[in-house]
Amino acid sequence: MLLLTKAVFAVMIGFLFASLLGVILIPMLKKMHIGQKISVFVGESHRKKEGTPTMGGLIFIFSTLITMLSLLVTKKVPYTSNLGIVFIVFIGHALIGFLDDYLSIKKKNNEGLTTYQKLFMQVLIAIVFFYIYMKNGGQTAFTVGTLHIDLELGFIYGIFILLVLVGSSNAVNLTDGLDGLAGGLSAIAFIAFALISLMVGYEDLGIFSLVLCGSLLGFLVFNTYPAKIFMGDTGSLTLGGTMGAIAILTHRELTLVVVAGVFVVETLSVIIQSIAVQVFHRKVFLMTPIHHHFEKLGWKEQDIVKMFWIFGLVLAMSGIIFGVWL
Repeated sequence: MLLLTKAVFAVMIGFLFASLLGVILIPMLKKMHIGQKISVFVGESHRKKEGTPTMGGLIFIFSTLITMLSLLVTKKVPYTSNLGIVFIVFIGHALIGFLDDYLSIKKKNNEGLTTYQKLFMQVLIAIVFFYIYMKNGGQTAFTVGTLHIDLELGFIYGIFILLVLVGSSNAVNLTDGLDGLAGGLSAIAFIAFALISLMVGYEDLGIFSLVLCGSLLGFLVFNTYPAKIFMGDTGSLTLGGTMGAIAILTHRELTLVVVAGVFVVETLSVIIQSIAVQVFHRKVFLMTPIHHHFEKLGWKEQDIVKMFWIFGLVLAMSGIIFGVWL
């Protein structure tokens, strides 16, 4: 009963803090003229969004940090090395995303950090992750009990950590193209990982996921159609990297592929399109990531988001069954 109370409290406090921060932050960003530049390739329907405040990820980043620090100081949640790693990944990716957004705004285009600059910083985060993980006796085997997989990776596990962090952060970043899409799917995914974490004995990670989920729900008050603010790379890289970190620490890396299935499909659509154009000189989709394909078919933005949320919810429930029961 105490754990259930903690869970409800975590979501509620995260939501309230984020809602309050949204009311404060949005007018500040407008006053500072921190607006989103819209690519000419996404179509006229998105042109009206030009100038909408970005860096909205700060809303759920600050609300999550404030809430978690409050819980730690009051000893409602114990501090663990796993929680320390999640904080490093969370803050590290937030800084990468913030720098990317800042440079984009300063240059007045969508070109912030280069791919190599982002990768270099993500490598540093992965090295710190691996060092703390190994120092505290973390296992270096890739295990999937359901499929009877137990593959010892040794120090190669450090590279595996990097691949998961880079892959998950970029997947959420690619999905962040419609109002409420990445935020809603992330909230669903973190609810799933919260339940998985609590069920397999990682209360610290479960509470963190619930706080972040509550903060995302508060952010969605302002981010659903028509969005008053965008999360920017500040938010999307943070969400993806943190999702990957929690999957690794709970040893549910394959479960991440199921829970974050919509993000995976979005990423695959870009890869398939790139290969098709370069090799066969033909397009498979009208536009990628795949949510833009449905826009080109004439679907309304709200309908695409709702459909993707439904698929995300079904996949999240499947991931819970796969990650805990099977």
